[in-house]
Order: sequence, then structure tokens, then C-alpha cells
Amino acid sequence: MRGRLAAVQLALSVKRREGEKMETSQAMPMAGAASSTRLVQDVALGHVRLAFIDNLRILLVILVILFHLATTYGGAGYWHYHEEGADAATVAVLTLFVAVNQAFFMGFYFLIAAYFVPRTLERKGSTHFARERLLRLGIPLLVQVLIIMPLLSYMLGVTVWGFAGSFWTYIALYWNQYRSLDTGPLWFVEALLIFSLVYALWWAVVKPAPRQGREPRSPAPRDLVIATFGVALGVVTFVVRIWLPVGWFFAPLNFQLAHFPQYISLFVLGAVAYRRGWLGTLVKDAARGRRWGRVAFCLIGFAPVLLVAGGALQGDTRPFLGGMHWQALAYGLWEQLLCLAMVLSLLAWFHKRYDRQHKLAKEMSASAYAVYILHTPVLVGVAVGLRHMELYPLLKFALASLICVPLCFLVGGMARRLPGARRIL
Repeated sequence: MRGRLAAVQLALSVKRREGEKMETSQAMPMAGAASSTRLVQDVALGHVRLAFIDNLRILLVILVILFHLATTYGGAGYWHYHEEGADAATVAVLTLFVAVNQAFFMGFYFLIAAYFVPRTLERKGSTHFARERLLRLGIPLLVQVLIIMPLLSYMLGVTVWGFAGSFWTYIALYWNQYRSLDTGPLWFVEALLIFSLVYALWWAVVKPAPRQGREPRSPAPRDLVIATFGVALGVVTFVVRIWLPVGWFFAPLNFQLAHFPQYISLFVLGAVAYRRGWLGTLVKDAARGRRWGRVAFCLIGFAPVLLVAGGALQGDTRPFLGGMHWQALAYGLWEQLLCLAMVLSLLAWFHKRYDRQHKLAKEMSASAYAVYILHTPVLVGVAVGLRHMELYPLLKFALASLICVPLCFLVGGMARRLPGARRIL
């Protein structure tokens, strides 16, 4: 809605069953009740849900909510509603939060999603899989583009931009200015649909042998291999951003291609991890998880140093976003190494500490996909409702977070209970 909202403002100034939920969980944070699990090399080969993965989905969707609230109140990045007046301290804190999350959380989503794709294809075949993906991913995408985003734009037009005309006049303006696919945060669902269908096509053509047994087909990569992969991915990211910097969108699909080397790589890694049986080895290696956790901590601590050395305090962060600048190379390496460190440490930590669920956690994980789909209007509505409150921006961010997180899960849970919704959500 980025370019189109600006255009509209300019115009205004002129005047499934429950048992199948695990396989379909790649739609995102995702679905179904969970139970405590035991990993014998790779329990996901069976029909048991992985409670620690379900709990990770809860964490990730909460981070999505907080990420978008951070951009609302001063953090760098695009969002549908921005509140002015953030001071330097607020901008610094929220931008660091945004940068750390951007480094790993969407790539983590693609990794988790892809892990369950081969298993579903083995059980259902490519044709059934494609139909299911079109249903669970395509329908929410259509609802977002055709209903949610136009209504959200109208709400902002009336409450924030001072539009005084009729609803239909505004909608006519909205569609008249339509120049790119307005998916909002559901660009992820769109990309996941494309990745999944491409993988299903490859599966149908190559017809790989089904995975047999629970034992790993090959050892999980060692730390040096993982670090080398992270460096290589950072260099590829830097090269892509020479021409496609952070902040540039491929308008027809609403994709920020600067981040896609990571997304594509982690989707492929997720599928490979299933085929080779790596998950059990990785999550049970607590020592490895602690090592990568320390790496993540050091990288996060190094971020302010990198920003200061790169001249960000002078107000120009463009060299970090792309082009032939050492800052862009350093940022690309930092981002991809932090991604791998966060993924490995969180997998091990959640398997050790959070491999069980109580009733509330089961409900939250079952609603996580619906939360992701519906969080945009909830966040924007709450932020607009709080806009006249005189409060320090960081405190307002905290207040909005306390309101929006439970409210989004409440709305998502209610949406799942609508007739026919469980087949999709």
C-alpha cells in the first residue's frame, strides 16, 4: 500500500481437518493443537506434532506484531501508519530492534514452512498439495488484496487524512491509483505460495524417492560449514543489493528482493533438512545451540559499533542498504550470520525448554496463522486510536504492544471459529 497510500493522500489534498494441521503448517505460524514430543532423530516423520516448533511459531508471530509496532513509533521501515515525533533515543532503540528481527524472523518462517513440504508431498502427491496450498495461501491473499487493504486505506483516509467524501468515492480513488499488488505483510504468504508450487513442480518432474526411516541420511553440517554458508550468503546478499537495495520493491508482486537471497536459501535448507534428517541432530545438540547463542549475542552487541563506524549517526544510512559500499557488505554479512545464529540457538533452546504446551499455548499456536493474516488492521486501528495520547514514544510502543498482542490472538481465534474457516486458517 506504500506508493498507493501516498497517491491517495495526494488526491485527497486536491479534494482440514484437525488431523491434517501439521502438514499444512507451512502456511506460517501455523495451525492445530500440539502435544509434548520426543525426538528420536526426527519425530516429524511420524504424525506427532512438534510442540517446540508450535511454540516457535507463537514467538515469531509475536515478533511480527512488535516489529510493525516498532516501525509505527519510530523504527526504520515501511508501515501503513507512522506516528511522528520520535526522538533520537526512540529511533535508535526501535531501529535496532527492527534490524535484529529483520535479520532472521522471516527467513526462519521460510525454513519452518519448507521443512514440512516434502513430507506433505510424499503423503499427498503434487496435485493434491498444490490444491491445498492454493486454498490455504491463495484465499487469504485474495481477501487481503480485495477487502482488507482497501478498507484499511479508507479507515486511514477518514480518521487521519481528513477525507470527507463517500466510501465509494474513496474506493474509486484507491483503485484508480492501483499500481502494485497490495498484499501488505501477506507478501510472505504470496512468496510461500510461489516457492511451494515451484517445489511441487520440481517434485513432480524429478520424483525423488521418499525418505525412509528416522535415521539421518547424512550428518548435520558442522559449525564451520554453517559459518561458511553464512558468509557466502552475506556476499550474495551484498551483490544483489548493489542493484536492488533494501527499500526497493518489485511492485507487481510487492517483493523487497534485497532480502530474497536469504528467503530462498532458507526455504531450500528447510526442505533439505527434512530429506536428510538433520532436525533431530540440530535441536538435540544443546552445546551447539549455546555456541550459536553466544555468536548471536555478540553480533547484536556489535550492531551499534557497525552503525557508528559506518556514519549512521550523521543521519545517512543509505550506504548500509545497498550499492558498492563497505557498509552494505558488512551489513549483509552481519545479517546472514545473525540469521543462522538465531535460528540454530532458538531451535535448540525451544527444544530443551519449551517442548510442551498447555491449553493456552495450544490455542495460541492454532491461531498463529490467522493472527498473521489479520494483525495489520488490528495494529493500525489501535495505533490510530492512541494517536492523540501524549506519551513518550517508547512508552506508547510498550502500551500498544500490551494491547495488540492479546487482541490479535483474540481476533485470530475468533476468525478460526467462523464457518469453514478451519480449512484455511
